[in-house]
Amino acid sequence: MYNKTIAISLFFLCSSTLLLAQSKFTVSGTVKQQSSGESLIGVNVVVAEKPTLGVTTNEYGFFSISLPKGHYTFRFSYVGYRQELVPVNLDKDVRLNLNMNDESKLQEVVVKARKENDNLTTATMGTEVLNIKDAAKLPVVFGEKDLVKTIQLMPGVKSNGEGSNGFSVRGGATDQNLILLDEAPVYNASHLLGIFSTFNSDAIKDATIIKGNNPAQFGGRLSSVLDVKMKEGNNKDYHVSGGLGLISSRLTIEGPVQKDKSSFIISGRRTYADLFAKISPDFKDIQLYFYDLNVKANLAVNDRNKLYFSGYFGKDVLGVSKTFGSKWGNATGTLRWNSVLSSKLFSNTSFIYSNYDFNVSFKSDNSETNFNSNIKDLNLKQDFTLYANARNTMRFGFNVIHHTIAPTTAGGTDIITGKKSRKGLENALYLSNSYKASDKFVIDYGLRFSFYHLLDADTAKTYANLEPRLSMNYRLSNTASIKMGYARNTQNLHLMSNSTGGSPTDQWIGNSRIIQPEVADQVSLGFSKNLKNNAYELSTEVYYKTMQHQIDYKDGVDLNTVADVEKVLLFGKGRAYGLEILLKKKKGLLTGWIGYTLSKTERKIDGINDNSWYNAKQDRTHDLSVVGIYTLSPRWTVSGTFIYTTGNAVTFPTGKYVLNDMVIYQYGSRNADRMPATHRLDISFTYERTKHSSWSFGLYNVYGRRNPYSITFKENKDNPKKIDAVQTSLFQWIPSVTYNFNF
Repeated sequence: MYNKTIAISLFFLCSSTLLLAQSKFTVSGTVKQQSSGESLIGVNVVVAEKPTLGVTTNEYGFFSISLPKGHYTFRFSYVGYRQELVPVNLDKDVRLNLNMNDESKLQEVVVKARKENDNLTTATMGTEVLNIKDAAKLPVVFGEKDLVKTIQLMPGVKSNGEGSNGFSVRGGATDQNLILLDEAPVYNASHLLGIFSTFNSDAIKDATIIKGNNPAQFGGRLSSVLDVKMKEGNNKDYHVSGGLGLISSRLTIEGPVQKDKSSFIISGRRTYADLFAKISPDFKDIQLYFYDLNVKANLAVNDRNKLYFSGYFGKDVLGVSKTFGSKWGNATGTLRWNSVLSSKLFSNTSFIYSNYDFNVSFKSDNSETNFNSNIKDLNLKQDFTLYANARNTMRFGFNVIHHTIAPTTAGGTDIITGKKSRKGLENALYLSNSYKASDKFVIDYGLRFSFYHLLDADTAKTYANLEPRLSMNYRLSNTASIKMGYARNTQNLHLMSNSTGGSPTDQWIGNSRIIQPEVADQVSLGFSKNLKNNAYELSTEVYYKTMQHQIDYKDGVDLNTVADVEKVLLFGKGRAYGLEILLKKKKGLLTGWIGYTLSKTERKIDGINDNSWYNAKQDRTHDLSVVGIYTLSPRWTVSGTFIYTTGNAVTFPTGKYVLNDMVIYQYGSRNADRMPATHRLDISFTYERTKHSSWSFGLYNVYGRRNPYSITFKENKDNPKKIDAVQTSLFQWIPSVTYNFNF
């Protein structure tokens, strides 16, 4: 049945391109940044004589466009770069490699698409491209620029709270976000219990978040894809850059291996609050720090083939003397081969390794106990891009991932649990096409066929799913467009967590005979309007998402101590719907945006709240973010962010009783209560002392709001019949100073 369906789908997907195939010549090549040699993603390449025909460079800077014989002028445009016009006499296939000049002083743009009216011309929905350089000017806690914190300021993306780098997208849980670093999955994207993210902005070139309407080449998660690309390194000259902060520092070195052909980059960070803490006798035994290292190198084999290697290693350490210690971290590696097989066909082959492990130990004079969990992937991905003609661009390929998953196990002098690792094989075939039907109508459609094998002999089983994807854009005028999208996504890995924001102790688990793949169907409708020559951009989207095979837990379960997790799981369905509004100001001395989300996300699971719909943990009705960056002078810039969000859905006790001199609380309906709302104002000043150095001064939480991190309950000292709710807050008035340099 599946084979027949796939064959029919492939026929229709290919038919439009085959019918249009005819004798034409092709212009293809790679677009790079002139100053560094970095390939540029998403450059708009348009035929000036036929402005409705054009393509964009892919994630490796490659483009291809086929036209009849003739004289043409190709226009290359990219926000922040000087437009380039290149005449071509097309009487044969032409290879055109271009370096774009990024030294022009254009109007400041903060978070932007890759061309000014990108929101009007592409069919992609719920997608934001983050500019790393400009996002660095936004204020963040401890002055460390942070990619994930910036993403959380976009509508539809909600922070899980202070002290957490986890985020929720359109009602999804934290584990329903696929986070990729150079194609390698990152299973825990936070440092220091969520204060920092794993992404060192000095090593990052590009980041894109897709909120559910994923192209067919992406799969494996229900709610979003965060696709992060590392820099390739400067192949023109050697550079050193870095920053010195109050609790952390960073250093990056990059340069050519073969000038103009290949390069390398090495970037590292470390916090050192623990080194200062040792000065005090009260904290001399405390360990609390993280470090991480990003490396990448590339080698041009010839004009058509290039090899890349990139890797990430990060570790967090938390400990108290010799009695308690905890370490956790990610390690990833990607070996990639880019090949131009023909003027129309581009190939990317990747071998990917990813590993996340967590360890915690407790020691006393007579005993020792250790808890460990781990997930390890070996991944082969083959992706082709076929530039069939000026109206059709196809992508197709496959992905094979071998998962080894070790749930939390305990060992030591007094306890031994012998949980076995589970192995699974996650596979996918995909095909998609972007079709420009006219100068007003663009449609992207595709199909992904995913199947997951349980590899253990006693549980062998295969789950298979078809995942259609569709998005359309119709341009109403030169300044307005409407969009519609539908996508089905499946998820075969699941995060077992008792917390809302996620923690290092959370454990991943794969499908089993009991746990089925999660499935989500999302429909969305959007309207975009640009004003005053693209200086302002208004985007609105509404969405409705249904989810199958959602997982929750029986009342009172502690997942970290239960012997068999599957025995405490409950299953059901979910739904999420909402409205997102984003108004950007992209030009002028003052730039920024206002984002607002009105949403609802619920679950209905047998065994919880009398089998009725109830609030998911991440449900929040209102979410508002206001971001502004103002250029005071050529040297001074001030920026500020304000956020307001409804509190998390939680379960509070409704009564208590005493058993064996212990107070036992009785709880009400699941997630029927709310934490207090969170709101905060942050500001930052940046002084560019010279071309090669700058100072950043920031104040996090300007008016000292005590936002809730957690609420616990205890008996009132004066009246034992009363229960007091005790709120814990993390950050209040945190100043920061950072010195940045480059040479």
